[in-house]
Amino acid sequence: MIRRIRLRAAKRPGSLRSRLVWGAALLAAVAVLAAQTIGFLVLRSWLLNRVDQQLDDFVLPRQAFARDVDPERVPRPPNPGSVTLPSDFRLTFFDAAGHKRGILGGGKAPGPDLPGSVGRLHLADGRPATVAAVSGDGRWRIQKKAAPGHTSYVVALPLDTFDGATSKLLWLNAIVLAATLTGLIALSRWVVRIGLLPLTRMERSAQDITVSDLSLRLPDTDPRTETGRLGTVLNTMLERLEQALRERESSEARLRRFVADAGHELRTPLTSIQGFAELALRHEGQSSAERREADRLIVQNAEQISLLVDDLLLLAKLDKEPDYRSERVDLLSVAADSVSAAAHQSHGHPIRLGALGTGAASEEEDLELAETTGDPHRLRQVVGNLLSNALTHTPPGTRVDVRVGPATGGTDRPGRTSPSPPLREGARICVLEVADHGPGLSPEAAERVFERFYRVDPSRSHDHGGSGLGLAIASAIAQGHGGRLELETVMGRGSVFRIVLPADSGTP
Repeated sequence: MIRRIRLRAAKRPGSLRSRLVWGAALLAAVAVLAAQTIGFLVLRSWLLNRVDQQLDDFVLPRQAFARDVDPERVPRPPNPGSVTLPSDFRLTFFDAAGHKRGILGGGKAPGPDLPGSVGRLHLADGRPATVAAVSGDGRWRIQKKAAPGHTSYVVALPLDTFDGATSKLLWLNAIVLAATLTGLIALSRWVVRIGLLPLTRMERSAQDITVSDLSLRLPDTDPRTETGRLGTVLNTMLERLEQALRERESSEARLRRFVADAGHELRTPLTSIQGFAELALRHEGQSSAERREADRLIVQNAEQISLLVDDLLLLAKLDKEPDYRSERVDLLSVAADSVSAAAHQSHGHPIRLGALGTGAASEEEDLELAETTGDPHRLRQVVGNLLSNALTHTPPGTRVDVRVGPATGGTDRPGRTSPSPPLREGARICVLEVADHGPGLSPEAAERVFERFYRVDPSRSHDHGGSGLGLAIASAIAQGHGGRLELETVMGRGSVFRIVLPADSGTP
């Protein structure tokens, strides 16, 4: 197993820097070697052709061959003094029978190693060939030529100059190749180091981000380079990661706060129920009036717990899989029914129904239909919650206006807060507003008013409001209908809760 791990580790690729350097060096070596090979072959062919051309141009004149006085008049090789040869040439003569007759030419270099019979040469007339020297490692280039009387001779030139030139060229090519590779490797290392410097800086920045602070960003973001574009993508990824972590921390904080608030809300009535129950068990001699009062308080706190649990279950249902009826709903009719129902518990609050965009009551003919698609029961629940909040959190006699009407345009405006995203700009919408002229909310309270279990009253008393889930439920229902619930408030000037829903497609 250890051996396998070592083999796998040995097969891992090297760093990008080393692969770039050695890849460039290998390509350069192949290119230089190919160029040197082509140059060497061209020069070798040219030098060999020059030698062959010299052999081809060499011709002994017929007058150079003397003749005997015998009847057959068989030609003989020329006498050594009758012909002047270039210093490098060697001539070997063969008679008509193909036997070697003599050699003409001098020099210190060993001559060509030729057989005693011309037939053993296997050499056609005018076709050059290469043979070894008689001794040593020299070579000769030879060519067979015809002579008078069916005789022949072989012209030979040494290849010492040719072999020396090609050998020096090979050594020179090897030196040039080694010098080129050495210089190229050094230059490639420098160029690659400069080219990968942005990646090195990105690596250091990434280490700093990992160790210290996620708010740091990569410095190289030039869109003209690959590393710059990579830096831009990584910065975008870091921003999203940082945002996701912030949202996660915020969600965890909200969850902890939600659990604490839920525990607090449940603990108070449970403690009351437990106290009154223990009181009833310990004091059996209580009067019937005292027992009825204790039972009434137990029932009251139990109902409070039941309402709280129902609200929590409703929120869980709305968050998970909300089940809404889908039918055409007239928000004007919903508003009228809610105003009529709230009028019986207004406690001196005048409630007026008006058209959207007006600050006072309007006559019935001024009201416009505002139709949407949704669940009328849930929408009535939202309007009821808003009216109940307005009546509970404002002093007696404070006027409450309910305004309804169609509108066009987006809903994201300065001064408005909402836990839901805005609707598309230019969309046809229906708006229902519940506006009061009470004390209003502070900016800090307005930011948190839609949170679950949040109440403006720091004592969290149930004398001025419920458990703090009404606006959270209303916002969830509005968002489930494709709209949102907004708040616009100013301290001392009242608050406006606005339900914004998409208009029904059949509405003109």
